[in-house]
Amino acid sequence: MSDPTTNVPEYTVSEISGAVKRTLEGAFGRVRVRGEITEFKRHASGHLYFSLKDEGGKIEAVAWRTAVPRLGLVPESGIEVIATGRVTTFNSKYQLVVEKLAYAGVGALLARIEMLRIRLTAEGLFDAGRKRTLPMLPGVIGVVTSAQGAVLQDIRTTLARRFPRPLLVWPVPVQGDGAAERIAYAIAGFDRLPSGTVPRPDVLIVARGGGSLEDLMAFNDEAVVRAVALCSIPLISAVGHETDHTLIDLVSDRRAPTPTAAAELAVPSRDALVALLAAEHTRLRAGLRRLTQERRLQLGQAERGLPDPHVLMAARAARVHRAAAGLPNLPVLLAAARLALEGRAARARLALPNFVRSRRAALLQAGQALPDLPSLVRAGRLALDGRASRLRLALPALVRTRRTALMQAERGLPSPYTVIARPEGRLRLAHAQLGAALRHATQRRRAEGLRTMARLQPAPLLGALREAQARLSGTAGRLDAVSPLAVLARGYALVLRPDGHAVTAAADAAPGLAVTLRFADGVRPATIGGPQRQGRLPL
Repeated sequence: MSDPTTNVPEYTVSEISGAVKRTLEGAFGRVRVRGEITEFKRHASGHLYFSLKDEGGKIEAVAWRTAVPRLGLVPESGIEVIATGRVTTFNSKYQLVVEKLAYAGVGALLARIEMLRIRLTAEGLFDAGRKRTLPMLPGVIGVVTSAQGAVLQDIRTTLARRFPRPLLVWPVPVQGDGAAERIAYAIAGFDRLPSGTVPRPDVLIVARGGGSLEDLMAFNDEAVVRAVALCSIPLISAVGHETDHTLIDLVSDRRAPTPTAAAELAVPSRDALVALLAAEHTRLRAGLRRLTQERRLQLGQAERGLPDPHVLMAARAARVHRAAAGLPNLPVLLAAARLALEGRAARARLALPNFVRSRRAALLQAGQALPDLPSLVRAGRLALDGRASRLRLALPALVRTRRTALMQAERGLPSPYTVIARPEGRLRLAHAQLGAALRHATQRRRAEGLRTMARLQPAPLLGALREAQARLSGTAGRLDAVSPLAVLARGYALVLRPDGHAVTAAADAAPGLAVTLRFADGVRPATIGGPQRQGRLPL
Protein backbone atom coordinates (compact mmCIF):
# COMPACT_ATOMS: atom_id res chain seq x y z
CA MET A 1 0.00 0.00 0.00
CA SER A 2 1.45 3.32 -1.11
CA ASP A 3 2.06 6.22 1.28
CA PRO A 4 -0.22 9.19 0.32
CA THR A 5 2.19 11.66 1.87
CA THR A 6 5.04 11.02 -0.63
CA ASN A 7 5.36 10.53 -4.32
CA VAL A 8 8.53 8.23 -4.16
CA PRO A 9 7.74 4.93 -5.85
CA GLU A 10 8.02 1.71 -3.88
CA TYR A 11 10.16 -1.21 -5.23
CA THR A 12 10.66 -4.74 -4.09
CA VAL A 13 14.10 -6.24 -3.48
CA SER A 14 13.83 -8.34 -6.59
CA GLU A 15 12.87 -5.30 -8.64
CA ILE A 16 15.85 -3.36 -7.36
CA SER A 17 18.21 -6.31 -7.84
CA GLY A 18 16.95 -6.92 -11.34
CA ALA A 19 17.15 -3.25 -12.22
CA VAL A 20 20.71 -3.01 -10.91
CA LYS A 21 21.69 -6.14 -12.81
CA ARG A 22 20.19 -4.86 -16.03
CA THR A 23 21.82 -1.50 -15.58
CA LEU A 24 25.27 -3.01 -14.90
CA GLU A 25 25.09 -5.51 -17.70
CA GLY A 26 23.72 -2.88 -20.07
CA ALA A 27 26.27 -0.25 -19.18
CA PHE A 28 29.21 -2.65 -18.86
CA GLY A 29 28.26 -5.48 -21.19
CA ARG A 30 31.93 -6.39 -22.07
CA VAL A 31 34.80 -4.70 -20.31
CA ARG A 32 38.59 -5.00 -19.84
CA VAL A 33 39.66 -4.44 -16.25
CA ARG A 34 43.25 -3.88 -15.17
CA GLY A 35 44.36 -4.82 -11.68
CA GLU A 36 46.44 -7.00 -9.44
CA ILE A 37 45.18 -10.49 -8.64
CA THR A 38 44.58 -11.09 -4.96
CA GLU A 39 42.73 -13.60 -2.78
CA PHE A 40 43.09 -16.28 -5.47
CA LYS A 41 41.30 -19.57 -4.75
CA ARG A 42 40.71 -22.67 -6.86
CA HIS A 43 37.45 -24.43 -5.98
CA ALA A 44 37.07 -28.20 -6.04
CA SER A 45 34.47 -27.83 -8.81
CA GLY A 46 37.12 -26.25 -11.08
CA HIS A 47 35.93 -22.63 -10.78
CA LEU A 48 38.52 -19.91 -10.02
CA TYR A 49 37.69 -17.16 -7.51
CA PHE A 50 39.88 -14.08 -7.03
CA SER A 51 39.78 -10.29 -6.75
CA LEU A 52 41.28 -7.49 -8.83
CA LYS A 53 42.53 -4.43 -6.98
CA ASP A 54 44.38 -1.22 -7.58
CA GLU A 55 45.23 1.79 -5.44
CA GLY A 56 41.60 2.91 -5.08
CA GLY A 57 39.38 -0.15 -5.10
CA LYS A 58 38.73 -3.86 -5.47
CA ILE A 59 36.32 -5.94 -7.49
CA GLU A 60 35.55 -9.62 -7.09
CA ALA A 61 36.02 -11.84 -10.12
CA VAL A 62 35.23 -15.41 -11.09
CA ALA A 63 36.32 -17.67 -13.93
CA TRP A 64 33.93 -20.52 -14.55
CA ARG A 65 35.27 -23.99 -15.05
CA THR A 66 34.41 -24.03 -18.76
CA ALA A 67 36.39 -20.82 -19.38
CA VAL A 68 39.56 -21.80 -17.48
CA PRO A 69 41.27 -23.56 -20.45
CA ARG A 70 40.80 -20.43 -22.58
CA LEU A 71 42.08 -17.85 -20.08
CA GLY A 72 45.50 -17.56 -21.71
CA LEU A 73 47.50 -17.73 -18.47
CA VAL A 74 47.35 -19.30 -15.07
CA PRO A 75 46.25 -16.67 -12.53
CA GLU A 76 48.37 -16.20 -9.45
CA SER A 77 48.17 -13.79 -6.55
CA GLY A 78 50.37 -10.75 -6.94
CA ILE A 79 50.52 -10.46 -10.73
CA GLU A 80 49.00 -7.52 -12.63
CA VAL A 81 46.68 -8.60 -15.39
CA ILE A 82 44.08 -7.30 -17.78
CA ALA A 83 40.89 -9.30 -17.36
CA THR A 84 38.38 -9.40 -20.18
CA GLY A 85 34.75 -10.28 -19.32
CA ARG A 86 31.42 -8.89 -18.26
CA VAL A 87 30.10 -7.28 -15.05
CA THR A 88 27.12 -8.95 -13.36
CA THR A 89 25.55 -9.27 -9.93
CA PHE A 90 25.20 -12.22 -7.63
CA ASN A 91 23.59 -12.18 -4.16
CA SER A 92 23.33 -8.37 -4.27
CA LYS A 93 27.02 -8.13 -5.05
CA TYR A 94 28.55 -7.27 -8.34
CA GLN A 95 31.43 -9.27 -9.78
CA LEU A 96 33.44 -9.66 -12.94
CA VAL A 97 32.96 -12.89 -14.90
CA VAL A 98 36.38 -13.33 -16.50
CA GLU A 99 36.69 -14.88 -19.95
CA LYS A 100 40.35 -14.10 -20.70
CA LEU A 101 43.44 -12.94 -18.82
CA ALA A 102 46.53 -11.18 -20.12
CA TYR A 103 49.51 -9.69 -18.43
CA ALA A 104 49.16 -5.98 -17.88
CA GLY A 105 51.98 -4.45 -19.92
CA VAL A 106 55.64 -5.31 -20.41
CA GLY A 107 56.58 -4.50 -16.86
CA ALA A 108 54.27 -7.13 -15.45
CA LEU A 109 55.49 -9.72 -17.93
CA LEU A 110 59.11 -8.99 -17.17
CA ALA A 111 58.47 -9.16 -13.44
CA ARG A 112 56.81 -12.53 -13.81
CA ILE A 113 59.64 -13.80 -16.01
CA GLU A 114 62.22 -12.57 -13.51
CA MET A 115 60.47 -14.27 -10.61
CA LEU A 116 60.39 -17.57 -12.54
CA ARG A 117 64.02 -17.17 -13.55
CA ILE A 118 65.14 -16.68 -9.96
CA ARG A 119 63.21 -19.72 -8.81
CA LEU A 120 64.50 -22.00 -11.58
CA THR A 121 68.06 -20.73 -11.10
CA ALA A 122 67.87 -21.75 -7.45
CA GLU A 123 66.86 -25.23 -8.60
CA GLY A 124 69.97 -25.44 -10.82
CA LEU A 125 68.17 -25.71 -14.18
CA PHE A 126 70.41 -23.08 -15.74
CA ASP A 127 73.78 -24.44 -14.53
CA ALA A 128 76.51 -24.65 -17.17
CA GLY A 129 77.46 -28.16 -16.02
CA ARG A 130 74.12 -29.52 -17.24
CA LYS A 131 74.67 -28.43 -20.83
CA ARG A 132 75.62 -31.10 -23.39
CA THR A 133 77.96 -30.89 -26.36
CA LEU A 134 76.36 -30.83 -29.79
CA PRO A 135 77.29 -33.65 -32.18
CA MET A 136 79.63 -32.64 -34.98
CA LEU A 137 77.51 -34.16 -37.76
CA PRO A 138 74.04 -35.33 -36.60
CA GLY A 139 72.31 -38.07 -38.54
CA VAL A 140 68.78 -36.67 -38.02
CA ILE A 141 67.73 -33.17 -36.90
CA GLY A 142 64.43 -32.59 -35.08
CA VAL A 143 62.67 -29.22 -35.34
CA VAL A 144 59.89 -27.93 -33.07
CA THR A 145 58.28 -24.91 -34.72
CA SER A 146 55.26 -23.72 -36.63
CA ALA A 147 54.58 -25.42 -39.94
CA GLN A 148 53.25 -22.20 -41.57
CA GLY A 149 56.01 -19.71 -40.74
CA ALA A 150 59.16 -18.84 -42.64
CA VAL A 151 61.31 -20.29 -39.84
CA LEU A 152 61.08 -23.85 -41.14
CA GLN A 153 61.96 -22.77 -44.66
CA ASP A 154 65.01 -20.85 -43.40
CA ILE A 155 66.23 -23.93 -41.52
CA ARG A 156 65.76 -26.17 -44.55
CA THR A 157 67.55 -23.74 -46.85
CA THR A 158 70.49 -23.37 -44.46
CA LEU A 159 70.86 -27.13 -44.02
CA ALA A 160 70.74 -27.71 -47.80
CA ARG A 161 73.41 -25.04 -48.28
CA ARG A 162 75.77 -26.16 -45.52
CA PHE A 163 75.34 -29.92 -45.17
CA PRO A 164 72.09 -31.69 -46.16
CA ARG A 165 70.67 -33.79 -43.31
CA PRO A 166 67.33 -35.58 -42.78
CA LEU A 167 64.86 -33.28 -41.03
CA LEU A 168 62.08 -34.42 -38.68
CA VAL A 169 59.51 -31.66 -37.96
CA TRP A 170 57.01 -31.60 -35.08
CA PRO A 171 54.64 -28.73 -35.93
CA VAL A 172 53.28 -26.74 -32.96
CA PRO A 173 51.67 -23.32 -32.38
CA VAL A 174 54.32 -20.87 -31.19
CA GLN A 175 52.01 -18.33 -29.50
CA GLY A 176 48.51 -18.02 -28.12
CA ASP A 177 46.43 -20.29 -25.95
CA GLY A 178 47.86 -23.78 -25.43
CA ALA A 179 51.12 -23.01 -27.26
CA ALA A 180 53.36 -23.67 -24.23
CA GLU A 181 51.73 -27.05 -23.54
CA ARG A 182 52.10 -28.12 -27.18
CA ILE A 183 55.75 -27.08 -27.31
CA ALA A 184 56.55 -28.93 -24.06
CA TYR A 185 54.73 -32.03 -25.34
CA ALA A 186 56.66 -31.97 -28.65
CA ILE A 187 60.04 -31.77 -26.85
CA ALA A 188 59.09 -34.65 -24.53
CA GLY A 189 57.75 -36.61 -27.53
CA PHE A 190 61.06 -36.42 -29.36
CA ASP A 191 62.84 -37.50 -26.18
CA ARG A 192 60.52 -40.52 -25.77
CA LEU A 193 61.46 -41.99 -29.16
CA PRO A 194 63.31 -45.34 -28.66
CA SER A 195 67.07 -45.01 -28.63
CA GLY A 196 68.80 -46.48 -31.68
CA THR A 197 65.83 -46.12 -34.02
CA VAL A 198 66.28 -44.25 -37.30
CA PRO A 199 63.86 -41.36 -36.70
CA ARG A 200 65.27 -40.43 -33.27
CA PRO A 201 66.99 -37.05 -33.73
CA ASP A 202 70.57 -36.47 -32.67
CA VAL A 203 69.91 -32.76 -32.04
CA LEU A 204 66.76 -30.65 -31.57
CA ILE A 205 66.02 -27.08 -32.73
CA VAL A 206 63.21 -25.16 -31.00
CA ALA A 207 62.58 -22.02 -33.08
CA ARG A 208 60.18 -19.24 -33.95
CA GLY A 209 60.42 -15.84 -35.59
CA GLY A 210 60.52 -12.47 -33.91
CA GLY A 211 57.63 -10.84 -32.04
CA SER A 212 56.62 -8.87 -29.01
CA LEU A 213 57.21 -10.03 -25.47
CA GLU A 214 53.62 -11.22 -25.29
CA ASP A 215 54.15 -13.30 -28.47
CA LEU A 216 57.24 -14.96 -26.98
CA MET A 217 55.67 -15.77 -23.61
CA ALA A 218 55.13 -19.43 -24.56
CA PHE A 219 58.92 -19.88 -24.47
CA ASN A 220 59.07 -18.32 -20.99
CA ASP A 221 56.57 -20.85 -19.66
CA GLU A 222 57.72 -23.06 -16.80
CA ALA A 223 56.44 -26.25 -18.49
CA VAL A 224 58.55 -25.57 -21.59
CA VAL A 225 61.64 -24.77 -19.54
CA ARG A 226 61.31 -27.97 -17.52
CA ALA A 227 60.70 -30.06 -20.68
CA VAL A 228 63.97 -28.73 -22.14
CA ALA A 229 65.82 -29.45 -18.88
CA LEU A 230 64.57 -33.07 -18.85
CA CYS A 231 65.30 -33.72 -22.55
CA SER A 232 68.25 -36.07 -23.13
CA ILE A 233 68.78 -34.87 -26.71
CA PRO A 234 71.08 -31.84 -27.17
CA LEU A 235 68.84 -28.83 -27.87
CA ILE A 236 69.38 -25.50 -29.66
CA SER A 237 67.00 -22.62 -28.92
CA ALA A 238 66.34 -20.03 -31.63
CA VAL A 239 63.46 -17.83 -30.45
CA GLY A 240 62.92 -14.33 -31.84
CA HIS A 241 65.63 -12.04 -33.05
CA GLU A 242 69.12 -11.54 -31.71
CA THR A 243 67.95 -9.01 -29.12
CA ASP A 244 65.15 -11.24 -27.81
CA HIS A 245 65.86 -13.35 -24.74
CA THR A 246 63.62 -16.02 -23.22
CA LEU A 247 64.00 -18.54 -20.40
CA ILE A 248 64.38 -21.38 -22.91
CA ASP A 249 67.63 -19.74 -24.03
CA LEU A 250 69.01 -20.15 -20.50
CA VAL A 251 68.16 -23.85 -20.14
CA SER A 252 69.01 -25.00 -23.68
CA ASP A 253 72.43 -26.47 -24.54
CA ARG A 254 73.13 -23.76 -27.15
CA ARG A 255 71.38 -20.48 -27.87
CA ALA A 256 71.20 -19.22 -31.46
CA PRO A 257 70.21 -15.61 -32.22
CA THR A 258 68.06 -16.65 -35.22
CA PRO A 259 66.68 -19.90 -36.71
CA THR A 260 69.23 -19.60 -39.52
CA ALA A 261 72.04 -19.42 -36.97
CA ALA A 262 70.55 -22.47 -35.24
CA ALA A 263 70.81 -24.48 -38.46
CA GLU A 264 74.40 -23.31 -38.84
CA LEU A 265 75.17 -24.52 -35.29
CA ALA A 266 73.52 -27.88 -35.94
CA VAL A 267 75.66 -28.89 -38.93
CA PRO A 268 79.11 -27.83 -40.12
CA SER A 269 79.78 -26.28 -43.48
CA ARG A 270 80.58 -28.94 -46.02
CA ASP A 271 82.76 -26.53 -48.01
CA ALA A 272 84.61 -25.56 -44.86
CA LEU A 273 85.15 -29.22 -44.01
CA VAL A 274 86.44 -29.93 -47.50
CA ALA A 275 88.78 -26.94 -47.26
CA LEU A 276 89.91 -28.07 -43.82
CA LEU A 277 90.58 -31.58 -45.07
CA ALA A 278 92.49 -30.19 -48.03
CA ALA A 279 94.55 -28.00 -45.72
CA GLU A 280 95.23 -30.94 -43.40
CA HIS A 281 96.16 -33.06 -46.40
CA THR A 282 98.56 -30.41 -47.60
CA ARG A 283 100.00 -30.01 -44.13
CA LEU A 284 100.46 -33.77 -43.76
CA ARG A 285 102.13 -34.03 -47.15
CA ALA A 286 104.48 -31.20 -46.25
CA GLY A 287 105.23 -32.77 -42.90
CA LEU A 288 105.84 -36.15 -44.51
CA ARG A 289 108.11 -34.58 -47.09
CA ARG A 290 110.05 -32.75 -44.39
CA LEU A 291 110.30 -35.90 -42.30
CA THR A 292 111.49 -37.87 -45.33
CA GLN A 293 114.18 -35.30 -46.02
CA GLU A 294 115.32 -35.37 -42.40
CA ARG A 295 115.49 -39.16 -42.41
CA ARG A 296 117.33 -39.10 -45.75
CA LEU A 297 119.89 -36.70 -44.28
CA GLN A 298 120.30 -38.89 -41.21
CA LEU A 299 120.67 -41.95 -43.41
CA GLY A 300 123.30 -40.19 -45.51
CA GLN A 301 125.24 -39.22 -42.38
CA ALA A 302 125.03 -42.78 -41.07
CA GLU A 303 126.08 -44.13 -44.48
CA ARG A 304 129.15 -41.92 -44.52
CA GLY A 305 130.14 -43.30 -41.14
CA LEU A 306 129.98 -46.92 -42.32
CA PRO A 307 132.99 -48.64 -43.96
CA ASP A 308 132.93 -49.60 -47.64
CA PRO A 309 131.24 -53.02 -47.96
CA HIS A 310 133.43 -53.91 -50.98
CA VAL A 311 136.55 -53.35 -48.89
CA LEU A 312 135.11 -55.47 -46.07
CA MET A 313 134.20 -58.24 -48.49
CA ALA A 314 137.64 -58.15 -50.10
CA ALA A 315 139.31 -58.44 -46.69
CA ARG A 316 137.07 -61.34 -45.70
CA ALA A 317 137.70 -63.06 -49.05
CA ALA A 318 141.47 -62.73 -48.57
CA ARG A 319 141.19 -64.30 -45.12
CA VAL A 320 139.18 -67.16 -46.56
CA HIS A 321 141.74 -67.77 -49.31
CA ARG A 322 144.60 -67.76 -46.79
CA ALA A 323 142.75 -70.22 -44.58
CA ALA A 324 141.98 -72.45 -47.58
CA ALA A 325 145.62 -72.45 -48.63
CA GLY A 326 146.63 -73.83 -45.23
CA LEU A 327 144.25 -76.79 -45.43
CA PRO A 328 145.49 -80.19 -46.75
CA ASN A 329 144.41 -81.45 -50.15
CA LEU A 330 141.15 -83.32 -49.56
CA PRO A 331 141.35 -85.56 -52.67
CA VAL A 332 144.85 -86.65 -51.65
CA LEU A 333 143.64 -87.43 -48.12
CA LEU A 334 140.73 -89.46 -49.47
CA ALA A 335 142.99 -91.43 -51.81
CA ALA A 336 145.42 -92.20 -48.97
CA ALA A 337 142.60 -93.30 -46.69
CA ARG A 338 141.20 -95.54 -49.44
CA LEU A 339 144.62 -97.17 -49.97
CA ALA A 340 145.06 -97.74 -46.22
CA LEU A 341 141.64 -99.29 -45.97
CA GLU A 342 142.32 -101.64 -48.90
CA GLY A 343 145.62 -102.69 -47.34
CA ARG A 344 143.95 -103.47 -44.01
CA ALA A 345 141.27 -105.46 -45.86
CA ALA A 346 143.89 -107.52 -47.68
CA ARG A 347 145.78 -108.25 -44.46
CA ALA A 348 142.57 -109.24 -42.71
CA ARG A 349 141.64 -111.54 -45.61
CA LEU A 350 145.05 -113.29 -45.39
CA ALA A 351 145.00 -113.52 -41.57
CA LEU A 352 141.44 -114.83 -41.31
CA PRO A 353 142.21 -118.61 -41.64
CA ASN A 354 145.04 -118.44 -39.08
CA PHE A 355 142.81 -116.37 -36.75
CA VAL A 356 140.03 -118.95 -36.98
CA ARG A 357 142.46 -121.84 -36.28
CA SER A 358 143.98 -120.05 -33.30
CA ARG A 359 140.55 -119.23 -31.84
CA ARG A 360 139.42 -122.84 -32.31
CA ALA A 361 142.51 -124.12 -30.57
CA ALA A 362 141.98 -121.65 -27.71
CA LEU A 363 138.40 -122.83 -27.33
CA LEU A 364 139.55 -126.50 -27.22
CA GLN A 365 142.21 -125.66 -24.60
CA ALA A 366 139.63 -123.83 -22.52
CA GLY A 367 137.41 -126.92 -22.64
CA GLN A 368 140.27 -129.20 -21.51
CA ALA A 369 141.29 -126.83 -18.69
CA LEU A 370 137.93 -127.18 -16.95
CA PRO A 371 137.90 -129.38 -13.81
CA ASP A 372 136.47 -132.91 -13.87
CA LEU A 373 132.83 -132.50 -12.92
CA PRO A 374 132.29 -136.14 -11.77
CA SER A 375 135.27 -135.87 -9.42
CA LEU A 376 133.87 -132.65 -7.97
CA VAL A 377 130.48 -134.28 -7.47
CA ARG A 378 132.06 -137.36 -5.76
CA ALA A 379 134.14 -135.19 -3.46
CA GLY A 380 131.14 -133.06 -2.55
CA ARG A 381 129.02 -136.12 -1.89
CA LEU A 382 131.71 -137.69 0.34
CA ALA A 383 132.00 -134.44 2.29
CA LEU A 384 128.26 -134.30 2.57
CA ASP A 385 128.10 -137.87 3.83
CA GLY A 386 130.75 -137.15 6.47
CA ARG A 387 128.91 -134.07 7.67
CA ALA A 388 125.65 -136.00 7.77
CA SER A 389 127.21 -138.75 9.89
CA ARG A 390 128.58 -136.20 12.33
CA LEU A 391 125.22 -134.47 12.53
CA ARG A 392 123.45 -137.77 13.23
CA LEU A 393 125.84 -138.55 16.09
CA ALA A 394 125.55 -135.06 17.59
CA LEU A 395 121.83 -134.69 17.13
CA PRO A 396 120.58 -136.57 20.29
CA ALA A 397 122.86 -134.63 22.60
CA LEU A 398 121.94 -131.37 20.86
CA VAL A 399 118.28 -132.18 21.23
CA ARG A 400 118.62 -132.92 24.93
CA THR A 401 120.70 -129.88 25.74
CA ARG A 402 118.68 -127.47 23.57
CA ARG A 403 115.21 -128.85 24.23
CA THR A 404 114.01 -125.73 25.98
CA ALA A 405 115.42 -123.38 23.33
CA LEU A 406 114.16 -125.63 20.56
CA MET A 407 110.62 -125.59 21.98
CA GLN A 408 110.66 -121.76 22.11
CA ALA A 409 112.03 -121.32 18.57
CA GLU A 410 110.61 -124.48 17.05
CA ARG A 411 108.63 -122.67 14.40
CA GLY A 412 111.50 -120.39 13.43
CA LEU A 413 114.25 -123.10 13.03
CA PRO A 414 114.62 -125.26 9.89
CA SER A 415 114.34 -129.07 9.98
CA PRO A 416 117.66 -130.96 10.37
CA TYR A 417 116.83 -132.92 7.24
CA THR A 418 116.56 -129.65 5.43
CA VAL A 419 119.96 -128.66 6.75
CA ILE A 420 121.39 -131.97 5.56
CA ALA A 421 119.84 -131.60 2.10
CA ARG A 422 121.09 -128.02 1.66
CA PRO A 423 124.77 -128.90 0.82
CA GLU A 424 123.57 -131.40 -1.75
CA GLY A 425 121.46 -128.65 -3.40
CA ARG A 426 124.49 -126.38 -3.41
CA LEU A 427 126.52 -129.07 -5.12
CA ARG A 428 123.89 -129.47 -7.79
CA LEU A 429 123.80 -125.71 -8.21
CA ALA A 430 127.60 -125.61 -8.49
CA HIS A 431 127.46 -128.34 -11.14
CA ALA A 432 124.87 -126.37 -13.12
CA GLN A 433 126.87 -123.15 -12.72
CA LEU A 434 130.04 -124.81 -13.98
CA GLY A 435 128.24 -126.11 -17.03
CA ALA A 436 126.73 -122.68 -17.69
CA ALA A 437 130.14 -121.04 -17.19
CA LEU A 438 131.67 -123.41 -19.73
CA ARG A 439 129.00 -122.66 -22.27
CA HIS A 440 129.19 -118.93 -21.55
CA ALA A 441 132.99 -118.91 -21.90
CA THR A 442 132.74 -120.75 -25.20
CA GLN A 443 130.11 -118.34 -26.50
CA ARG A 444 132.05 -115.31 -25.25
CA ARG A 445 135.27 -116.44 -26.91
CA ARG A 446 133.38 -117.06 -30.11
CA ALA A 447 131.70 -113.61 -29.90
CA GLU A 448 135.05 -111.94 -29.16
CA GLY A 449 136.51 -113.64 -32.18
CA LEU A 450 133.65 -112.42 -34.32
CA ARG A 451 133.94 -108.83 -32.99
CA THR A 452 137.69 -108.84 -33.50
CA MET A 453 137.26 -110.07 -37.04
CA ALA A 454 134.55 -107.44 -37.62
CA ARG A 455 136.92 -104.69 -36.44
CA LEU A 456 139.80 -105.95 -38.52
CA GLN A 457 138.02 -106.71 -41.74
CA PRO A 458 136.39 -104.08 -43.98
CA ALA A 459 132.83 -104.21 -45.16
CA PRO A 460 133.55 -106.42 -48.21
CA LEU A 461 134.96 -109.23 -45.89
CA LEU A 462 131.78 -109.61 -43.79
CA GLY A 463 130.44 -112.20 -46.20
CA ALA A 464 133.60 -114.31 -45.91
CA LEU A 465 133.46 -114.08 -42.10
CA ARG A 466 129.87 -115.24 -42.04
CA GLU A 467 130.81 -118.17 -44.30
CA ALA A 468 133.71 -119.15 -41.99
CA GLN A 469 131.43 -118.91 -38.95
CA ALA A 470 128.92 -121.21 -40.67
CA ARG A 471 131.69 -123.75 -41.44
CA LEU A 472 132.86 -123.57 -37.81
CA SER A 473 129.32 -124.16 -36.54
CA GLY A 474 128.98 -127.15 -38.90
CA THR A 475 132.27 -128.62 -37.75
CA ALA A 476 131.26 -128.21 -34.08
CA GLY A 477 127.97 -129.97 -34.83
CA ARG A 478 129.81 -132.88 -36.48
CA LEU A 479 132.19 -133.10 -33.53
CA ASP A 480 129.26 -133.31 -31.14
CA ALA A 481 127.71 -136.03 -33.30
CA VAL A 482 130.82 -138.28 -33.17
CA SER A 483 131.53 -137.53 -29.50
CA PRO A 484 131.06 -140.64 -27.26
CA LEU A 485 129.34 -138.41 -24.70
CA ALA A 486 126.43 -137.75 -27.07
CA VAL A 487 125.28 -141.43 -26.92
CA LEU A 488 125.13 -141.62 -23.13
CA ALA A 489 121.58 -140.23 -23.11
CA ARG A 490 120.49 -143.19 -25.24
CA GLY A 491 121.36 -145.83 -22.59
CA TYR A 492 125.12 -146.27 -23.10
CA ALA A 493 127.90 -145.86 -20.49
CA LEU A 494 131.55 -144.81 -20.78
CA VAL A 495 134.17 -146.95 -18.99
CA LEU A 496 137.07 -144.90 -17.63
CA ARG A 497 140.38 -146.15 -16.11
CA PRO A 498 141.68 -144.52 -12.93
CA ASP A 499 143.92 -142.31 -15.08
CA GLY A 500 140.86 -140.94 -16.84
CA HIS A 501 141.36 -142.67 -20.22
CA ALA A 502 138.57 -144.67 -21.76
CA VAL A 503 138.65 -148.48 -21.90
CA THR A 504 138.09 -149.31 -25.58
CA ALA A 505 139.03 -153.06 -25.68
CA ALA A 506 138.25 -156.08 -23.55
CA ALA A 507 141.95 -156.89 -23.36
CA ASP A 508 142.51 -153.64 -21.51
CA ALA A 509 139.94 -154.56 -18.85
CA ALA A 510 141.84 -157.01 -16.63
CA PRO A 511 139.84 -158.65 -13.81
CA GLY A 512 139.97 -156.66 -10.58
CA LEU A 513 140.58 -153.37 -12.41
CA ALA A 514 138.84 -150.49 -10.65
CA VAL A 515 136.95 -148.40 -13.22
CA THR A 516 134.43 -145.59 -13.29
CA LEU A 517 131.17 -145.90 -15.23
CA ARG A 518 130.02 -142.56 -16.61
CA PHE A 519 126.33 -142.29 -17.38
CA ALA A 520 124.35 -139.38 -18.82
CA ASP A 521 123.25 -138.17 -15.33
CA GLY A 522 126.32 -139.10 -13.23
CA VAL A 523 129.14 -141.63 -12.48
CA ARG A 524 129.37 -144.86 -10.45
CA PRO A 525 132.51 -146.81 -9.28
CA ALA A 526 132.86 -150.42 -10.44
CA THR A 527 135.38 -153.33 -10.52
CA ILE A 528 136.07 -155.65 -13.47
CA GLY A 529 135.14 -159.25 -12.47
CA GLY A 530 136.35 -162.68 -13.73
CA PRO A 531 135.07 -164.55 -16.76
CA GLN A 532 131.30 -165.38 -16.75
CA ARG A 533 129.65 -168.60 -17.67
CA GLN A 534 127.96 -168.89 -20.99
CA GLY A 535 124.26 -168.35 -21.08
CA ARG A 536 124.18 -166.30 -17.84
CA LEU A 537 124.13 -162.56 -17.51
CA PRO A 538 126.15 -160.84 -14.79
CA LEU A 539 124.19 -159.84 -11.75
